[in-house]
Amino acid sequence: MAAPASLYRIRIKGRLGATALSAFPSMSCELMRSETVLTGWLEDQAAVFGVLAQIEGLGLQLLELRQIQASPRLPELAGDRPPDRV
Repeated sequence: MAAPASLYRIRIKGRLGATALSAFPSMSCELMRSETVLTGWLEDQAAVFGVLAQIEGLGLQLLELRQIQASPRLPELAGDRPPDRV
């Protein structure tokens, strides 16, 4: 069973231009004063490593990679059931 997609936020040093941003078509972009923040859903660990490879290949400096939301899990599968009452 494949892991569900998760929402990630990636901070990169510097303000990326249109050409560099085109390497991340599935992610939204927010340009800050001295950094670029990419946000988007990544399907699995391979997709995360793919984005990291793009960042490295472009010679960009990664400041932060953060998983900010996982797809909802079924409580009975995640062990999140409330305790049984006696």
